[in-house]
Amino acid sequence: MKSGTGIAVGLLFIGAILGGVWLTKAFFVEGLDATEMVTASAKSSNDKNLSYNPPSLDDVPEGEMGESILFGYELVNDTNNKAEQYVGNNLTCTSCHAGAGLDENSSSLVGMTAVYPQYIERSGGIVTIEERINGCMVRSMNGKKFEANSDELEAIVSYFKYISKDIPVGADMPWRMNNSMENVPVPSVANGEEIYQKSCITCHAADGAGTGPNTGPALWGEDSFNDGAGLARLSKLAGYVKNNMPAGGEGTLTDQDASDLAAFILSQDRPVWANHDKDWPKGNRPKDIMDKENRQKVKDGTIDWKAMLTTKQ
Repeated sequence: MKSGTGIAVGLLFIGAILGGVWLTKAFFVEGLDATEMVTASAKSSNDKNLSYNPPSLDDVPEGEMGESILFGYELVNDTNNKAEQYVGNNLTCTSCHAGAGLDENSSSLVGMTAVYPQYIERSGGIVTIEERINGCMVRSMNGKKFEANSDELEAIVSYFKYISKDIPVGADMPWRMNNSMENVPVPSVANGEEIYQKSCITCHAADGAGTGPNTGPALWGEDSFNDGAGLARLSKLAGYVKNNMPAGGEGTLTDQDASDLAAFILSQDRPVWANHDKDWPKGNRPKDIMDKENRQKVKDGTIDWKAMLTTKQ
């Protein structure tokens, strides 16, 4: 099921989908459905002055702590190789979180440890940073969870803590949670395919298999994320595409074009998430999840996009 050696824990955070910016831009995409549990009283009075200034990897401390941080960086940037036994496709965390999560404008992971634990509606409970990472592993990476207290999981948490240094709990981080489209236009899959063939195949290949996890990740097929990932929702992928594609021309697509592209991509076959029935256990399940049933409706010409794009069931 792998190509080469190995979306990686990154899902954590998941992912830039068109024009080759996937990996270098932005999958977590997975944090896309989270509801912050921070009260106003917990917010720092300096939030408005919070700057984006993650520490350099050149300044990691010496010794075992520094080794763990650097190993975490390698796991995030080269997940399918460094954590090959846990990854079920050919993606890395960088596939969605550009520059190993250090790119401010592309699903940055800076500040992640300042917002977890938090309540996530999809899980129906409080989720720790370790659980969030493993959520990306089984969804965006289509793989398996890291064992508790494993070197890999500890290293990724160490890396996240390091790049989140000096960000207070509850801080308002303007670089977070921006890759979602609130009002998605009714898409045209045919127009999305036309745009894809004209603008995306150089990086992502004509068959969507990609040209490399950090340069042009797989957008569908067995080497891409499964349909339980955050980006398997039309509103999430449309927002990601709008903000991060095409490479070098980010933000130039219209909402309609981004919606069309997202619908085309998500209409293609991809790995199936086995636990859809366990998601959103307290209700409010979104309608825009492009699961196997909805992909078949696209093929049959029976899908009702307007009904899907209402917020909840």
